[in-house]
Amino acid sequence: MNALKQYINLYDEHRQLVESNSAPLLNERRAEARDALSACVLPKKGSENYEHTDLSAMLATDYGINIARQPMSVNPAASFRCDVPNMSTALFFLINDVWARTDNSFNKIPEGVVIGSLRKVAAERPELLADYYGKVADMSNPMVALNTLLAQDGMVVYIPKGTVVEKPIQLVNIFSSDCPLMAFRRLLIIAEENSQAQLLICDHTQNQEQDFLSLQTIEIVAKAGAHFDLYDLEESSHRTKRISTLYVRQEQDSNVLVDGITLTNGQTRNEYYASLDGRNASLSLLGMGIEDDDRRIDTYSLISHNVSDCTSNELFKYVLDDNARGAFCGRIYVAPYATKTEAYQANRNIVVTDTAKMHSKPQLEIYNDDVKCSHGTAIGQLDPQQVFYMRARGLSEDAAKTLLKQAFMADVIDGVRLPALKDRLRMLVEKRFSGVDANCTACGADCMSTLEHI
Repeated sequence: MNALKQYINLYDEHRQLVESNSAPLLNERRAEARDALSACVLPKKGSENYEHTDLSAMLATDYGINIARQPMSVNPAASFRCDVPNMSTALFFLINDVWARTDNSFNKIPEGVVIGSLRKVAAERPELLADYYGKVADMSNPMVALNTLLAQDGMVVYIPKGTVVEKPIQLVNIFSSDCPLMAFRRLLIIAEENSQAQLLICDHTQNQEQDFLSLQTIEIVAKAGAHFDLYDLEESSHRTKRISTLYVRQEQDSNVLVDGITLTNGQTRNEYYASLDGRNASLSLLGMGIEDDDRRIDTYSLISHNVSDCTSNELFKYVLDDNARGAFCGRIYVAPYATKTEAYQANRNIVVTDTAKMHSKPQLEIYNDDVKCSHGTAIGQLDPQQVFYMRARGLSEDAAKTLLKQAFMADVIDGVRLPALKDRLRMLVEKRFSGVDANCTACGADCMSTLEHI
């Protein structure tokens, strides 16, 4: 059976169950998603923009889906602890794709700010979300359509006009199940005019030997003058797969930072789509990945400069070891009337072994002469002369290579605007290059909590 058709059939068979465990606003989008999914053909490996990822293979495992919203049989927080010194966050959890309630009395959030369950907010205050949910992401993308069809909950962040949220917001995604499981994670972020906020997402897997697939869609709306930072930190497991699509729509004078960091994974496909629709909008799109064994990472990005006087800076770096595979395909589009555009794209990669492979395809599509744009890529190995120089000063070969790989990632880490997270990332990267897998003992907050599922 067609990989997408089976999910359409699942929805048709259990529509009442899916919708009764969600909210009317989310249910309203499902008909459009079903039609879009019916019209979709799942891209094959080798097709444009999917040259190095086989979506059919990623969906092939017989995953369970918790459409009945069954409560967890175990408490995932019982063994979950992580801390970054000197970093305090407003902390929230998704367990698989079920919103978890904690004692948030310590989460002092400014008046008017809404952070919580997407299902609950959509049911109680649909007017906040109706203009954005399912309308920023492109439903012709089959993974977006599939997520919209079956997502029943998620997270919403709403920042009112002129509000500054001083404390970073943190969402911890935890996979925990005794059987193979697919989670439909959905995030909607609305930053109103002249607002400011930062969100850190941490992905963790508790059952390291179980198969999981995260199908995630993130929609971000940055209104005029809004400042919003998103850090997406993946520390999952060798048997965890992830397909994430992120869409951001920016208005005049907005400033958005998106930073995708993959430290431990199985197979990851990240897609980023940004539309700069207001003058003087600014986007920073950063990413890094550390891949060894037979892990895989594939990144696709499309940044559209649709009006004049906007800037974008894009930098992705990967280090591939053993039999790892990596791919980057990035495109910058500059519209005919988008004068004074400044857009810069770079992909830099280190391939440590002869058996690791990296594919890179940077692209510019420019329909205007009055611009400053550049793109470039580099794939190479560690410089043996630098290794020799460091060994001559008493370092072992492994220590020399570790230091060089750490230095290679420095400018991506320097792009982090949360000092405590920046310091912790330096430590995590050092550990990862030393052969220690990232895990739940070292993410972004002190989050030993008792969770109660809604």
